[in-house]
Amino acid sequence: MPVHSAYGFESPDFYGIDELLSDDQKLVRSTIRDFVTREISPVIEECAQHAEFPAFMPKKLGEIGAFGSTIPAEYGGGGLDAISYGLMMQEIERGDSGMRSCVSVQSSLVMWPIYAFGSEAQKRKYLPRLATGEWLGCFGLTEPDHGSNPAGMQTSFVETDDCYVLNGAKMWITNSPVADLAVVWAKNEQGRVQGLIVERGMAGFSTPEIHNKWSLRASATGELVFQDVKVPKENRLPDADGLKSPLRCLDQARYGIAWGVVGAAMDCYQSALRYSLERQQFGKPIASFQLVQKKLAEMLTEITKAQLLCWRLGVLKNEGKATTAQISLAKRNNVEMALNVARESRQIHGAMGISGDYPIMRHLMNLESVVTYEGTHDIHLLILGNEITGIPAFK
Repeated sequence: MPVHSAYGFESPDFYGIDELLSDDQKLVRSTIRDFVTREISPVIEECAQHAEFPAFMPKKLGEIGAFGSTIPAEYGGGGLDAISYGLMMQEIERGDSGMRSCVSVQSSLVMWPIYAFGSEAQKRKYLPRLATGEWLGCFGLTEPDHGSNPAGMQTSFVETDDCYVLNGAKMWITNSPVADLAVVWAKNEQGRVQGLIVERGMAGFSTPEIHNKWSLRASATGELVFQDVKVPKENRLPDADGLKSPLRCLDQARYGIAWGVVGAAMDCYQSALRYSLERQQFGKPIASFQLVQKKLAEMLTEITKAQLLCWRLGVLKNEGKATTAQISLAKRNNVEMALNVARESRQIHGAMGISGDYPIMRHLMNLESVVTYEGTHDIHLLILGNEITGIPAFK
């Protein structure tokens, strides 16, 4: 089992999961892995240190087909299967959770709802430009007072003769300060949740950036503010009706998160393994000590379990059988796993673990956001509890 090849990162594969992947899936993974090693890893520490989003990255990601990978090729997407998409998220999050957030928002929360709920004209207008990275999008659901309870949203619109007039605000929106458009969820006059495509430049639409983050520092995060924004009627997603529509989008994104965090865990594990073999104490490498070996063995065990979980979930998704509760289980389990691996890796690195010379604290801080967004750790417990008992504890 290689630790680190001459050509870059190689993931742990203790149970031979590669044998379950097709040649095409492995080609996708190796392409994205090489991209991350070449384009993201050399710049990401400085971006995180300076809390700067690498504005040049979306075009590069578009060039390699990272955006809309499961969208049909006729709309500019990659036409790939769910496992290929998961492997892409794994490799990009190995580079950085913020970069994976950028891609998964673009793919699962912007392009996917336009593809799933949009008109043919909307698909033709927006998807090809989003696929190339010419345009970047964001997803407006969470509000300042409504996070885990999106049904309580206050953002709303009224219909006039020639447009919809949108008012309200969204909070903690990935990509918003740099986005060209937003897929926004708001209530109509009957209180029904519907989707609108709001474009930058529309009067009354602003995207203030959120500063002073200790997490996802290389990601652009902000608000969406709507003050009597006149949205053309052709910008409403015609097939999105009710809260179930944005929740279906979240299923797509949570699936990608479940895979992505395995990449962050792998990076922490590989760094800890290399460091433990190099670091000398008491005349021998710390990898020779029982407690260090215990940590490494437990990391590998948990990563392997998460890999198998992702693969099986990917098979179910390819077959159209993956349920919301199954996706919740994977998101919750794998993020917690990645957090624990990052913390144990930090211990193995000792004082060096807090240094920007290693990726550990960056991953750890990022994962503290990932465990909260798109369904908190505890909300996913309640989704599973509802599935088990038939009793919704969050109502």
